[in-house]
This record gives sequence, C-alpha cells and structure tokens, in this order.
Amino acid sequence: MTPTASPALLELRDITVRYGGFTAVDHVSFSLPRGGALGIVGESGAGKSTLARVAAGLVAPAGGQVVLDGQTLAPIRRTREQRRRIQMVFQNPDSTLNPSHSIYRILSEGMVLHHTLETNGVKPSREAITQRCLELLHMVGLGEDAHDILHRHPQAFSGGQRQRIAIARALGVKPDVLIADEPTSALDVSVQHEILDLLAQMRHTQGLSLMLITHDLGVANALCDCIMVMRGGTSVVQKSTEQFFADPGPQYAKDLLTAARSVSIAPNMRG
Repeated sequence: MTPTASPALLELRDITVRYGGFTAVDHVSFSLPRGGALGIVGESGAGKSTLARVAAGLVAPAGGQVVLDGQTLAPIRRTREQRRRIQMVFQNPDSTLNPSHSIYRILSEGMVLHHTLETNGVKPSREAITQRCLELLHMVGLGEDAHDILHRHPQAFSGGQRQRIAIARALGVKPDVLIADEPTSALDVSVQHEILDLLAQMRHTQGLSLMLITHDLGVANALCDCIMVMRGGTSVVQKSTEQFFADPGPQYAKDLLTAARSVSIAPNMRG
C-alpha cells in the first residue's frame, strides 16, 4: 500500500506469525510513508497487536520481512539504533512504567542507553539530562510542576498522566516511527480526546510516522491518513481514510463502519 506519494519508511512484507498450530497473522503486508499515519483496525483477536509487536521487534514472524528505510531488520536481535528508531506505546502504561523508578529515571534511561544527548562521543551532564526530561514533560502537557514530577513515581499519577509519561519516554529517544497499541482504550472517555490530540500534535511537530492499533474506527479517523482492516489475522482492506469512509469495500469493513457510526466518529485531527 502506498497511502501518499511519500516514500515508504517502514514496510512489513508478507508477515506470518504462528503460535503453535494457530496462525495469528497470515501473509499481511503494508507500508508506512515517512510522516504518515496508518490505523490498523479490527476486533479483538484480529492480529493487530501481534503485527505491531513484529514491527517493534518484540515478536519474531514465521515468515516475511520488516524493512526500515530500505534495510531489512532482524526479527528480534536488532541493533541499538534500529530499536531507537521504532518505539512503541502500549495500551496500559502500568505494564511498562516501573513503579519503583522515579519519573526522572524512567525518562532518562532510554536517552542515556541510546546516546541521544551525546555530542562527539561526550556523555551529557546530569543537568543536560534533567533539562531534556523537563522538555519532554512540557512536550506532553505535563510542564506544570515538572521539576516536582521528576522526583515522583508512576503511582502518584492518573492513568492519563501515566500514558503521557509513557509517550514522553518513547519520544525521548527521538524515534522515526511511533507504534501506539490501543493507547486510549484503558482511559476514561474524558481523557481519551486529550491523548489523541497529543498524538496528533506529536506527529506533526516531531515529524513522526504513526502506526496506530485500535478497535475504534473513530480513533483511526481522527488520527490516520490510511486505514487497514484486519480480520482473523488477514488484511481485509487497505485504503486512504477518505476512500474508506466513502466506500469501505468488503462486507466486514462495511459492518465495522456501520457500528462505528451508530456510536460516533471522532473529529478529524489529521491536520
């Protein structure tokens, strides 16, 4: 799929994933252009999250290739630089934010590991690391009392705030691709719009390519240029967002769209 005229940054080619005798993803391909946003939509068990984990190097496929900027990536054992360039934000931030670590440590570990603040091999000072952490908190809307936040632990914050911290940590290593796996489904409705708006802002201000995993077509409509619908581990349809909402294609996709419209469709945040 070539959603826009931009060259592909990330490609998944003919990906198949099996767990024992069960095929979770069956020969799925797509391309994500530089600066683009792809929404992968479908019911639970469709294979969406498995595909995201393949892209992030967390699950090894039985077949197929993950290609970043024309370079085929190893399924799991990727270089540090390759891991830096593709970052993932999960549905539940509690599963990835260590409750025993301060927010300073959570934000700083990645940038130190990936040397994103080094200049000519010179390690950054603690002051430079702290300043970058403060910048990240401002970036995700937690700038008020940011100095105090750095010394606190994840359990001191609400679910929406923890998700913002998880996004800040991912952005701290300056990725090219951000994979967001159901980033709002564990949050209260009142907070969901704020996180979607934040992701839309980050995409445009940071030049990110976004791969969004969701069961909600309204969320995909709000953020994504293109939509891929999955069912039973296969790709049912891939179209630009405008084309999809005008003509979703196969009956399963039509049923998903009808169900989404019976609830509501989120406003367009694509810019």
